[in-house]
Amino acid sequence: MPGAASERGGGRKVKTLVIVESPAKAKTLSRFLGPGYAVKASMGHVRDLPKSSLGVDLDNAFAPKYVTVRGKGKVIQELKSQAHKAETVLVASDPDREGEAIAWHLCNILGISPEEPCRIEFHEITKNAVLESFRSPRPIDFNRVNAQQARRILDRLVGYSLSPLLWRKVKRGLSAGRVQSVALRLVVEREEEIEAFKPEEYWELAAQLLTGTGEKVLARLARYQGKKFTCRTAEEVEKVMLATVDAVWKVERVLRQERTKAPPLPFTTSLMVQEANRCLNMRLERTMLVAQQLYEGVDLGPEGPVGLITYMRTDSTRVAEEAKERAWSFIKEHYGAELVGEVPKRSRKKTTQGRVEDAHEAIRPTDVYRTPEQVKPFLTPDQYKLYRLIWERFVASQMAPAKYLVTRAEIGVQHYTFYATGTVLLFPGFLRLWKHGEDEEEGRLPALREEEVLAFDEFLPQRHLTTPPPRYTEGTLVKVLEEKGVGRPSTYAPTVATILKRGYVQREGRYLKPTSLGRMVVKLLKEHFPEIVDVGFTAAMEEKLDRVEEGKADWVSLLREFYQSFSQDLARADTAIDRVSLADPVTDVVCPECGRPMVKKTGRYGEFLACSGYPECQVKMPVGTGVKCPRCGGELVKRRSKKGRYFYGCSRYPECDFVVWEEPVPEPCPECGSLMVRSRRGSKVRLVCTNKGCGYQRVEV
Repeated sequence: MPGAASERGGGRKVKTLVIVESPAKAKTLSRFLGPGYAVKASMGHVRDLPKSSLGVDLDNAFAPKYVTVRGKGKVIQELKSQAHKAETVLVASDPDREGEAIAWHLCNILGISPEEPCRIEFHEITKNAVLESFRSPRPIDFNRVNAQQARRILDRLVGYSLSPLLWRKVKRGLSAGRVQSVALRLVVEREEEIEAFKPEEYWELAAQLLTGTGEKVLARLARYQGKKFTCRTAEEVEKVMLATVDAVWKVERVLRQERTKAPPLPFTTSLMVQEANRCLNMRLERTMLVAQQLYEGVDLGPEGPVGLITYMRTDSTRVAEEAKERAWSFIKEHYGAELVGEVPKRSRKKTTQGRVEDAHEAIRPTDVYRTPEQVKPFLTPDQYKLYRLIWERFVASQMAPAKYLVTRAEIGVQHYTFYATGTVLLFPGFLRLWKHGEDEEEGRLPALREEEVLAFDEFLPQRHLTTPPPRYTEGTLVKVLEEKGVGRPSTYAPTVATILKRGYVQREGRYLKPTSLGRMVVKLLKEHFPEIVDVGFTAAMEEKLDRVEEGKADWVSLLREFYQSFSQDLARADTAIDRVSLADPVTDVVCPECGRPMVKKTGRYGEFLACSGYPECQVKMPVGTGVKCPRCGGELVKRRSKKGRYFYGCSRYPECDFVVWEEPVPEPCPECGSLMVRSRRGSKVRLVCTNKGCGYQRVEV
């Protein structure tokens, strides 16, 4: 087998070359390995399908035509040089399909036989896990590789066929894909539900009653003649009040029941991004990036680089027995033996297809004794917040259930039944640590007795209107994708990022709203490519890819079956679809050259303004904010960097290079008069003065 010799620590010979994807992961692994090892990073994929062509031989069993990833030449040469001299080469890429494909490509490039034991994998980057993996290297798993190839080729066939069609029929720069098109359809159809929704009136009628000792009891109308009843109009409310105001209010039944609330499951990828979005206001891409950093290793000062969490792309809620026992010891020491949970019965999570995705553990801290407060000095604010969320969720999942006493009194008056309820926490259990989204106590009811007569005090009617379903957030969109079996943990972030980047969806606060372009694309795809945007079809395809990974299906047959019908739809659509014209939104900005209104367009680097008189007038300008540049008095405009990050710079650039990375607001600082920006941290939005010497800030109302 090829090997690598590298100079480390005074020129000692290296017998084993270990290849990982990232420098951070390499740095962490180096801590656990002796001088006979060198750890190098491939910087992700080294081979992929070409960007300039389809890269798939349709006449030769869909054979992919891989090329070296642009810019990886120097990395590959260094790896070849090291591998040529070493006795052993081991590839330690991530433990999933993508990681297996990277390992296979590296074997091809370095001349390593994939049938030899050249592959190691671990689900947490700790000393024990890493050293254990070195004891049992294995060959490349071709089932995983073929599943990844099948997904990559499927996405290429769809993307490189539909995208040019959209360019010809709608506008250049558009794209379509299997999972992203389904996600877009969900966002569009939710918006259509909201627009079609017609609110209906209903009333909640409560009565405040008094016991013989003057204690208050709040009871809500629930039934009429034994059947569920809700007042729909003010007249119905008036009718109930007139019929009951002078009647006898008698306690007919009192039910007391102890209720147990189970602790939450530890995080899967989907659960993690949902909670990070809801609790921390952290966007999907950011959550996955920070989780990757925590997994690959963070420098903890004297300890050096340490992997703080297990692998972050997982569908499983399974937890290793050793990790459970360590968590129970921690809970006993810090919270008391009574809060230690029993062996969880819900140790696995089933997908919508009924299968168990149990290749990995749940996302958990690698060492529960490494508390968030201990590592906080070494983490960025985002790393600390996400690590704390993961740590608390895992510890809570191993704690005892919470126990409540729920009391419900049924109070009869005429033919109506009112319910009074009370909920009292008897034992906190996991709520000592985890209260995110959990129910609060309703309060204790007075000691009511059956047949007890209560005195009427007053009615408390409240008018309500039914509300439409809310727009998706990034978190709730991932939740529904997971529930419907669309996509997998590795695809959630790129899917949402793509529909935002293409201008199909825009953010309004935390919510996702489809643009007119997104609606148009969904309409075309539903009409001419119904399978591509069909939730059930896409979920079934994910199941077939899973079967390929399990060795139960042939990947070429899967591609052939798909492409046979897809290519026919493609040919029909090219003839049937007429050129679509999308009108650009007109703004109230006037062209400085010809006086015609400017329209808003979307280009490679985001939105910009263009004269509506194009091509006669070709004036273009960035989208303005209405905020003056504090340096020169020009207007601050929104721009996007080459890396896709938005910023706000002076419209007089390059004469003035003033830049801020957060959204400027027209209001000057009330303390010093400097520019203020809208800063989003966690769930709150603050207005913050940019003058560091001032420090003024306040929560935006």
